[in-house]
Amino acid sequence: MAYMVRSTSFARVTALLVGAVGLVAIASCQEVTYEVLPQLRSTEQAEQAASPLTGQTSSPYAELEQAVHAQINQYRVEQGLSPLEFNAEISEVARQHSQAMAEGQAAFSHDGFEQRGQAIAQKIPYRTVAENLAFNQGFSDPVTQAVKGWIDSPGHHANIKGDFDMTGIGVAKNEQGEYYLTQLFVKRLLPF
Repeated sequence: MAYMVRSTSFARVTALLVGAVGLVAIASCQEVTYEVLPQLRSTEQAEQAASPLTGQTSSPYAELEQAVHAQINQYRVEQGLSPLEFNAEISEVARQHSQAMAEGQAAFSHDGFEQRGQAIAQKIPYRTVAENLAFNQGFSDPVTQAVKGWIDSPGHHANIKGDFDMTGIGVAKNEQGEYYLTQLFVKRLLPF
């Protein structure tokens, strides 16, 4: 599938919070948006929109990934928004970034976001994609700590409450006990 990126807006802010128990870092995106215009025939678009790629995750941290999904959806529903559909293909992209950060192969940053967007576009035609990242260490519940940090951060909060319909989540942990979390938000491109 060919695609075209119509517009890009990207800004980075990093916040570091040290609590009594552990360390939390949040990498923030203001509006990280790509409009992808796939070059598909109308029937292919309709088929892909009607049967999104979902499925079970194969991560050793699947329970944590599902907990992020549940907490984000709970928050969205409390705000009067639709819950996000969990997607295994998007999660695999998120998981690869979390694993690369945990292994020191990538910095804790949104670097490479365009490539992650392109990887998703190969599977799912989309209008918009955004990303939230979190890092923490020393907390008994790394998921709640990350979600709370995202909700308290304006850029992350905008992504959580954004006009998205799908999500993918990847969690990785290194030998030092540091958790890296990546959540990707996607708005599918539906046929006309």
